Amino acid sequence: MAKSALLYVCRDCGASSGKWSGRCDACGAWNSIEEDPGLSAAGPAARTLGAAKGRAIALSTLAGDEAPPPRLSSGIGEFDRVLGGGLVAGSAVLVGGDPGIGKSTLLLQAAAAFAARGAPTLYVSGEEAPGQIRMRAARLGLTKTPVLLAAETNLRDILTTLDAERPALVVIDSIQTMWADHVDSAPGSVSQVRATAHELVSFAKRRGVSVILVGHVTKDGQIAGPRVVEHMVDTVLYFEGERGHQFRILRAVKNRFGPADEIGVFEMTGQGLAEVANPSALFLGDRAETASGTVVFAGIEGTRPVLVELQALVAPSSLGTPRRAVVGWDSNRLSMILAVLEARCGVSFAGYDVYLNVAGGLRITEPAADLAVAAALLSALIGEPMPPDRVIFGEISLSGAIRPVTQPELRLKEAEKLGFATAFVPKQMKRVAESGINAKRVRDLPGFVAGHFAAARQ
Repeated sequence: MAKSALLYVCRDCGASSGKWSGRCDACGAWNSIEEDPGLSAAGPAARTLGAAKGRAIALSTLAGDEAPPPRLSSGIGEFDRVLGGGLVAGSAVLVGGDPGIGKSTLLLQAAAAFAARGAPTLYVSGEEAPGQIRMRAARLGLTKTPVLLAAETNLRDILTTLDAERPALVVIDSIQTMWADHVDSAPGSVSQVRATAHELVSFAKRRGVSVILVGHVTKDGQIAGPRVVEHMVDTVLYFEGERGHQFRILRAVKNRFGPADEIGVFEMTGQGLAEVANPSALFLGDRAETASGTVVFAGIEGTRPVLVELQALVAPSSLGTPRRAVVGWDSNRLSMILAVLEARCGVSFAGYDVYLNVAGGLRITEPAADLAVAAALLSALIGEPMPPDRVIFGEISLSGAIRPVTQPELRLKEAEKLGFATAFVPKQMKRVAESGINAKRVRDLPGFVAGHFAAARQ
């Protein structure tokens, strides 16, 4: 008879091995290796191929007439937008974010909104007492909403309560504090997080209860614990923002029921988080129109166009290696833009410190911001401001060519709505619908520099 294979897992990093050791080879932690009961409980017969014959699986075709899943709307437009139009019954949502960014505030407001619309809602906290949650609810003006509270970490008791109460929505704050008594490890360990998340997601699918899990994040900004938790759930949301800014961004990085990379914009106020219906106008509200190094970029976040100001500062450096500081954009892409400007356009930033900032605390990831970044750098270098009625977008290749970007019509329409008269767009871009904005097509970066920033070559 085949010997049962045991699996040992590091509770710090989640690495697995077939034998126990005192030190984890993956992360170097001591005394963190433990037997995984969830994976080693199967007997020899279950692990031997052909030991038992299974039943035939019913197969079906891709064609079907299933209706779209019904959604429960919270009435908070930005929250519903990120979810894809509302919360799907039986779905599991994982929300991560930095400590103190406002995750609990957002979810308490969302829970109250769902409860106010007739959906039985249960808020379970493993980090705060009910009195602390009531204090937050009083500050937010939510004390009269029919949200049920519980302060518990024992998963077995929580599931028993959910089975008895049968709520439509349950919020677990947070998954790292939950404890399953059949797993021999501390709360927050890899084994506990994986086991408790699996039980909660399975319960959600089995009972049709929507579950929102709050997840802590690491210093790198990733949700703490095994990555398998992100694969278990249907939707993964990140709550982003800078502590010094009042803006908060709720971003979907995974969504089985809607578009990924969708964002919802909120403003932190004394009465909680207020949704921002027109983030472009808010991001550009305090723009300095006569300052050099400022350029407006027309970007796309999910399905919505967002106009944001890019700010650049170029100053002489006394250091042997000049500084390159970036906030809200990819520092490697800034290095690429500087290299293309020097190699293809003859514009050198050697001997200068370069600072780049995305105003409002928004983080941009799409390469369509390349041309706007180049324009901001050139404007800061020569000390001449760009005309305030211009908006720019386009991707720069290593050859200096300006490559087309996606959804140019939405970008131009949003710019026209906010009063911009001129837009610099890629020349190779497909013909877009006629609009009231003057679209100036740019073929390559050398031509753009020669036509608008000739002084930068000197």
